[in-house]
Parts: sequence; C-alpha cells; structure tokens
Amino acid sequence: MFEAKLIQGSTLKKVQEALKDIVTEAKWDCTHSGISLQAMDSSHVSLVQLTLRADGFENYRCDRNLTMGINMTSMAKILRCAGNNDVITLKAEDNADLLELTFEAPEEKKFSQYELKLMDIDAEQLGIPDQEYSCSVTLPSQEFARICRDLSQISECVVITCTKDGVQFSAKGDLGTGKVRLQQNSGGGVEDDEKVTVEISEPVQLTFAIKYLNMFAKAMSLSPSVTLSMSNDVPLVVEYGVADMGHIKYFLAPKIEDEEDDD
Repeated sequence: MFEAKLIQGSTLKKVQEALKDIVTEAKWDCTHSGISLQAMDSSHVSLVQLTLRADGFENYRCDRNLTMGINMTSMAKILRCAGNNDVITLKAEDNADLLELTFEAPEEKKFSQYELKLMDIDAEQLGIPDQEYSCSVTLPSQEFARICRDLSQISECVVITCTKDGVQFSAKGDLGTGKVRLQQNSGGGVEDDEKVTVEISEPVQLTFAIKYLNMFAKAMSLSPSVTLSMSNDVPLVVEYGVADMGHIKYFLAPKIEDEEDDD
C-alpha cells in the first residue's frame, strides 16, 4: 500500500507544471524515504530529476517499493481539477494499475476523487554522478525566467559566462546582440529572494539551447531562487527547491561550438 497526503496541494500542481513540457511519460519511484522521478526529454538533450522526501508530507506510507508509470499530460489534467488550497492525497495498491487522487477543500466541505490509469514504462535509470562544479550561481527565479525569455527574442542559443565578477548571459542573432550581466549583491539590506551569489573556482563559458532553459524556468513558482551549477564540458544543472521537502534538478548538455565568440 502506498499513500501520501500533502496539505499544500498546490505544491504538487506546481511540480507537475514544471515537468509536463519536458517529459510526457515518467516512472514515479516510491520508497519508504519518499518519491523520486528521473526522466529524459523526448530528444534526449535534457534530464530532469525530482526528489520529494517522505517527511515533507502530512502522512506518508509506502509498505514496499513501488514504481508507477504515469502519463504526465493526463496527470496534469486531473491536478487542474484541484484547487490551490486543496489537500491532495495519492493512493495506490502494491500491484495497482490505477493511482487514486483525492482532493479535499476543508472550508467548502468538498471532496473529489479521481483515478488515473498507470502505464508500463520501459525506461532505465541513468546514474547521475556526483560532480564538483567550477561555478555555482544563485539568482532570483523570476530574474532567470525574464533573462531567458528576453534573450530568446535574439537567438536560439545563450552563452553563459561565469567569472569572479558575476555572471553574464549573452545572445547573438540576425537582428543583433543582447547581454545581461548580474553582479553579486549578497550584502546587507538585500532581500533573500533578490540576492545574486557566485561561488567560483575557475571561469566557465558555455552555450546552451535557450528553449530548454525557458522550459526549466517554468519551475519558478516552486522557489524564489534558482541555482545554476556549471563546469566546462559537463551538463549544466538548474536546481529549484520544492517547499521544505526536496528539489527539482534539470540537466542540460552544452552545445559544442566550432568557434566560441569571446564577446
């Protein structure tokens, strides 16, 4: 038997919205320690990894390890039926082919129940190696989303350059160029959700397809800040916290350019 009750149901709705444009089908792995998910997008360019710890749920029960194959589009449709203040409970039997979702609106004395058909998904788990990164930048989620949206008007690619002075996002296309530079501002008087911090051991400059960064930025409703971790020649990690119960990480391989422009 698996059962997980989340008082703040909007958290699960936001997680689903952050995932559905990247993966259409995914295996949700449930164990006694919590729920995890790992899946690649259809083009095998990006990878997403989700962790929701058991202690973040109001009630959590998982008698034995359970893997649920879920169509993310279908789940998103059902979760849209839940109000943002609803209490959401997920239930499944050990060998179930259905996931039961119940939505409770205590103030309205309303109780809704849905069942989602589970799928058989053949997808192997990829080992994500522990990696020390040359540069780690934390910035406001809304700022990151705005930068990605703005620079996508210029080019399909963005160059992220990280130095001890800060981080720069730049794009070059047929209509011209665009640059956004952020400097550290973690001193006193700066609100936590406005801080920009840079931890760096060596400079990094990498090029990425901006459409993926725009998809990742849809997770901004989960956390006021986002952390970008980079090293030369390894995938970028874009990480958002999920309430007080876990995180969602996106991995994106850099584009290999024949000639990198230093501008």
